Amino acid sequence: MQFIDHAEIQVQAGKGGDGMVSFRREKYVPAGGPSGGSGGQGGDITLKADANLQTLLDFQYKRIFKGEDGKRGGSSNCTGASGKVRLIEVPCGTTVYDIETGEIVGDLTEPGQTLRVATGGKGGLGNACFLTNKNRAPEEAQPGREGEHHFLRLELKLLAEVGIIGLPNAGKSTLIASLSSARPKIADYPFTTLIPNLGVVRRPTGDGNVFADIPGLVEGAHEGIGLGHDFLRHVERTRVLLHLVDATSEDPLADYQTIQAELEAYGRGLAKRPQIVALNKLDATFADDPEMVKLTEKLREVSQTEKVFQISAVSRQGIDQLLHSIWDLLDRTADEPFEPLAPYLPTEV
Repeated sequence: MQFIDHAEIQVQAGKGGDGMVSFRREKYVPAGGPSGGSGGQGGDITLKADANLQTLLDFQYKRIFKGEDGKRGGSSNCTGASGKVRLIEVPCGTTVYDIETGEIVGDLTEPGQTLRVATGGKGGLGNACFLTNKNRAPEEAQPGREGEHHFLRLELKLLAEVGIIGLPNAGKSTLIASLSSARPKIADYPFTTLIPNLGVVRRPTGDGNVFADIPGLVEGAHEGIGLGHDFLRHVERTRVLLHLVDATSEDPLADYQTIQAELEAYGRGLAKRPQIVALNKLDATFADDPEMVKLTEKLREVSQTEKVFQISAVSRQGIDQLLHSIWDLLDRTADEPFEPLAPYLPTEV
């Protein structure tokens, strides 16, 4: 299944039904008054979060959604039927923007949560509503009003508690495959991972936490270079960031600083999110190597963390200790109010 995390759609709510001009014509009622009913309300368009959906792929093929029009008013003061609500299902984690104003319409994060994005037009009044002492036989009725019309942008942001970040080839996919049942594509060249991967990592107690393997970022990602904000946005909803650094890189310290600079440049406080740093690919080096010890200490000082973990995603060396630290941090921040960062709004060029 193709992973699509943004789409643009057009929504047009239903038009309200027209009011009717009608007069009573019953037998033995010589002075029958107006009896035209009002039109029905146009159908709304509502988005609904569905936990079974993982992508916005469907919106690549269908982009225009119209609500049902309200029915015309009837005689004998009968109001026309209202149009049915048009329900559009989207994945949990979808943020909705109004393209014309740039405003955030809503954020759908919980299964079953709904958001009305276009209100149906009001039905027109029938001539019975215009009866007055001075006008006993009004021949006037209102047309139904048009429903709201909007151009919307949908952005999907993965709902994960832990986001795994790092430069390409840092071993993020290997790690999530080692920790969970997720099976991402793994190869020894950069940008193997082109879509985020989700995996549930089980605790000894049986419950689990959702980890997200965020595709590798590069210098200039906050400006759209490489995979750019297409995947930086997926970091926004995470509670904890796990920053993987390739221990076999030419300059691991510079690699760490590159990612931190991108998080800082992206803004919205992302660089201040609780973060755990781990040197990966310990299987290709030695933990007690003087150079490795020196690198670990430098990285700890630069990252200003209590500890930099040394792990191997392949051999699972140091994984248990890393997981216990992640779970402890998640538990300590569980009671703290968490508000997702303000969604990214692209600037005009």
